[in-house]
Amino acid sequence: MERIYTLKDIETVAKQIIDIATSNIFLFHADMGMGKTTLIKAIVKALGSKDRVSSPTFSLVNEYKTEANSIYHFDLYRIENEEELYDFGIEDYLNKNAILLIEWPEIITPLLNKNYNIIEITSPNIEDRKLSFLNIC
Repeated sequence: MERIYTLKDIETVAKQIIDIATSNIFLFHADMGMGKTTLIKAIVKALGSKDRVSSPTFSLVNEYKTEANSIYHFDLYRIENEEELYDFGIEDYLNKNAILLIEWPEIITPLLNKNYNIIEITSPNIEDRKLSFLNIC
């Protein structure tokens, strides 16, 4: 799926992402300031959580709850190597029956099985965002 959207369309885009996802793992690729966390906020809300969503830049992971699921939101921007992933227990999160939303996922991708969703956000102009969505099975 590819889609151009603006901030006013973000709730619809979030629902579309949920509808076409084939995995509980979502990898968000985008430059700084492209709206990864903003889109994640909309996805968390669309999944039914009433929790306040914020970037886990310093905590590395935030947890949000829904009636049906736990959602873990990762920001791996500051992680420099695989050892740091294991230091905070990434394998425990990967083995949970939960939804994983991962910003800056480049360092974790080699540890994943072949079942995840890739979301890439680019900016064709100042107001619009282009979302590319791909299921890896």
